[in-house]
Amino acid sequence: MAIQKLYAGVKLRETRARLGLTQKAFAAKLGVSLPYLNQMENNHRPVSAAVVLALAGEFGLDVTELAAGDAERMVSDMREALADPVFADTAPPIADLRLAASNAPMLARAFLELHRAYRQTHERLASLDEALGREGGASAASPWEEVRDFFHYCDNYIDAVDRAAERFAGNEPSQLIDRARAALSQRGYSLRFADTGEVRRLDDKVLTLSTRALPPTQRFQLLHQIALLTQNDLLEATLDLARFQTGTARSIAKIGLANYFAGAALLPYQTFLAAARETRHDLERLSDLFGASIEQVAHRLSTLQRPGLKGIPFFFVRVDQAGTITKRHSATRLQFARFGGACPLWNAHQAFETPGRFLRQLAETPDGVRYFCLARDVSKPGGSFHAPVRRYAVGLGCEISHARNLVYADDMDISNARAFEPIGISCRICERTDCHQRSVPPLERQLRVDPDRRGVLPYDIA
Repeated sequence: MAIQKLYAGVKLRETRARLGLTQKAFAAKLGVSLPYLNQMENNHRPVSAAVVLALAGEFGLDVTELAAGDAERMVSDMREALADPVFADTAPPIADLRLAASNAPMLARAFLELHRAYRQTHERLASLDEALGREGGASAASPWEEVRDFFHYCDNYIDAVDRAAERFAGNEPSQLIDRARAALSQRGYSLRFADTGEVRRLDDKVLTLSTRALPPTQRFQLLHQIALLTQNDLLEATLDLARFQTGTARSIAKIGLANYFAGAALLPYQTFLAAARETRHDLERLSDLFGASIEQVAHRLSTLQRPGLKGIPFFFVRVDQAGTITKRHSATRLQFARFGGACPLWNAHQAFETPGRFLRQLAETPDGVRYFCLARDVSKPGGSFHAPVRRYAVGLGCEISHARNLVYADDMDISNARAFEPIGISCRICERTDCHQRSVPPLERQLRVDPDRRGVLPYDIA
């Protein structure tokens, strides 16, 4: 059996940049020559076993990260972009996409950015009333999508912010809110609660939280404001490194980083990871232990990717009743569709039909990878009779090899291949030929159309 060579030039460059080392200094610490390091960083040579050992011994690097990183995400994103009908006759094979993601990641990201700009322009032209009412910037990248990609390619784990939140939280979750109140008081701010439609408002040194919000939401919003008041320098430094294209994207990202701090303080990394393992990832017990919502707990589980102290690689997603994905992150090989809805065969859609219940599913994607999937509806009441109730479903899952570490997998026949339901990502890139829920044909396959025959679909996929 041939040993697969490891090309990880992008990861080597990122590691060196994070450590603030020159190529010469980095090469010396790894025990290799400067030209050899340069060749490895440019993927002209594979990473040697000696370098892997030096990375682990000298810098404590989790060497599994060398084989992971952004490449698979970019391949998935490019496949979806290339499923656009504009590429119908020119889509390259997946082997070429993998080469581009590994050897030219900046080019791959530029392609994704260009396709996003094309899509936005196309959508705005299709809505003339909206397009005519706007000035300029028609082809600019959406700030929301730019920020989403920032967290997506950071693996949804921001180490410096996560550790700062953990330090703020301390070791006793029950004292967290007292520390937050003290931090406000030390800076001359006061906290009050009022019956208001605004969940959170800071005005004239007074932080007001709405009594209509549920306690987990109140705690989260308090910690969000603490992040802005006590961690501003750290947040701004992180934003500087991200180099967002617009001020709007930077502002949205700052809110995202403050949210990240709030979640990481409410559910501090090592304490939460230990509790997750002890409870076998029981979302309801973790919710009670930390005073958090089911959604907050599920989302936090998907961010436990600290080098050297990783949790189970989970995917997390939130969908609305129309099937639109409003939050998504995956530390697994499963990558969700960037555009449009999720696969209708996935159990997240059924969660709306069974409010208050956890739905379990064994699923298999077209690449043969099997997953354990968990879904539940979450409602966000407005706090009064006339206020609208926002309804979502959240999904959490992992590869089947981790299922026995989840209380929800008890009594499920995970060894039975027939128990796994076939699901996909997006119809345009899904290769299944017999799906009864297919909405559009796969772009990479030929179709046979017989006017005298009709099966589940009006065509056969070759």
